[in-house]
Amino acid sequence: MAERIEQRIEDRIPELEQLERVGLFTRKEIKAVIKKTSALEYKIQRRALHKKDFISYIQYEINLLELIKKRRARIGYSFKKDEIEYSIVQRIHGIFKRATTKWKDDVQLWLSHVAFCKKWNRKIQLSKVFSSLLALHPNKPALWIMAAKWEMENRLSSENARQLFLRALRFHPECPKLYQEYFRMELMHAEKQRTEKKVFEKANMDLSEFNYSEDILNGEMARIVWREAIQKVKGAEFQLTLLSIAKLFDFTQELQKGILDNLQAEYSKDPLVWDYMARRELELDSLPSKEDLPKRSKALEVAHKEERCCRVFEEAVAALPTEDMWKCYVTFCLERFNRKTNCEELRRKRLERLLGVFSQAHESQLLPASSYKQWVQLLLELNLQEKAEEMAAAATQRFSQLVEIWEMRLQLLIKRNCDGLASCFQEAFRAVKDKDSLPIWILWVDWSETMNSKTETEALYQKSLLATLPADSVTMKEKYLEWAYRIGGYKKARKVFISLHESRPFSLDFFKKMIQMEKEQESCKMVNIREYYERALREFGATEPDLWLAYIREELSSQGKPENCGSIYWRAMKMLQGEQVEEFVSNYTLLQTGHL
Repeated sequence: MAERIEQRIEDRIPELEQLERVGLFTRKEIKAVIKKTSALEYKIQRRALHKKDFISYIQYEINLLELIKKRRARIGYSFKKDEIEYSIVQRIHGIFKRATTKWKDDVQLWLSHVAFCKKWNRKIQLSKVFSSLLALHPNKPALWIMAAKWEMENRLSSENARQLFLRALRFHPECPKLYQEYFRMELMHAEKQRTEKKVFEKANMDLSEFNYSEDILNGEMARIVWREAIQKVKGAEFQLTLLSIAKLFDFTQELQKGILDNLQAEYSKDPLVWDYMARRELELDSLPSKEDLPKRSKALEVAHKEERCCRVFEEAVAALPTEDMWKCYVTFCLERFNRKTNCEELRRKRLERLLGVFSQAHESQLLPASSYKQWVQLLLELNLQEKAEEMAAAATQRFSQLVEIWEMRLQLLIKRNCDGLASCFQEAFRAVKDKDSLPIWILWVDWSETMNSKTETEALYQKSLLATLPADSVTMKEKYLEWAYRIGGYKKARKVFISLHESRPFSLDFFKKMIQMEKEQESCKMVNIREYYERALREFGATEPDLWLAYIREELSSQGKPENCGSIYWRAMKMLQGEQVEEFVSNYTLLQTGHL
């Protein structure tokens, strides 16, 4: 092994001599490079190889390249690159190749090699990397797309990109993303050829030798991809994505029409198609020289387009009366209402339309739960408090099991300080499942803290601990402890802690809060801190190495007993398992040496 490493170091000597000869590095720096690379070479030649050693070596060589680049720029010397940089780049490729051969499944390592090749413009090498990567990982569509895009955009080879996409589709015949990118690539290829043809025509060149195909120029290859794609991938959303890609190119009107006709024929009952058809009205029939129109005329034109959109939406909700369809309609009206405009008339129309759509959907019993929240928020912004309360009540009646709807209504009642809040809370608990009730309990105790007596609030906290599921009671215990400390100080908090310390389950924060409260007292007692730590370790000692370290720190403080640290350390070693033991030992060593 030593001979092989010495040979590698000797192979570097010519480039190092060049670095010194041209004044980029000093002799001292050259010696430092030799020393460092020797150490790195020994690490990657061992029997037991570690990925981090290869990564460290690669990073060192890349940093060396960057340093050479900066020094060249500083002194203005740009010669001898083949003898210096090229040699280093080739060595980095070799290290990458060894690493990716050893750890074939590490895609991130492969991608690092790809990024390096791109940065240093190593096209031939990158083609080989992609070839090896795709042979090992053909099950990852994103890698095929990356390779095809590079062929198309960097090597300007649409044929290579096409072949990669076709190979990828043999492995993934139903992958929407592959079809989308293949479709885009064919359109880009057509646009590129159209641009070339125009340039050659302007130059009065003979086009017969270039053999431009009218079918390709008109996007026929993309049409073939689309037809194949819709046989394999079903759904309106996929075709709408292809349509949005086609709209980026100005020669695809016929293709767009074909996709749209197919959508309307096959997915006439899909809300997404109706939503697209309605929004499409915003783009149609724009008036010429819009910039020269007066503001009022622009607003009227926008209003007219929005009315056309809404007529399509009205037709949609009549033909397809579903929650999803109404949600599309509501979302459109909200988007238009939230758009800025200086025309008060247009804003008023948008508001009237939005409120009308909310009401229609509500009366049809088809307004989604999320839209009720938007409606109530809008009513509050318009200072229609009673109407907002009425709609919140209607929402809880219709979606009685959804906790977020009850939260919305209760928050509204709390804000308005309405009577009958307690009964509304009780109604919510009857309707909502126990596993979802935690947010309502939190709302209730927060409200009670500000409105009720301390006795009533404490009774409510104790009731919540019995009513909530064990996992949710953890949160309520923390809130109960914090509230007790706020209203009664440390004595009250300790009383609550003692009443709860055998009532499992707990969170680690529950004990940490109590420890912090004890430390904030003027007469802080170490015996109490030990008690809290011991109880915390009983619950979490097997999984929390940091808790043991915190306990040791307390014993090392002025109030603690450093002689207890040894027994705490050995108890930790017995309770912790696997990697946690290593983490604990490492941090304990840093603590002893004053580095933690």
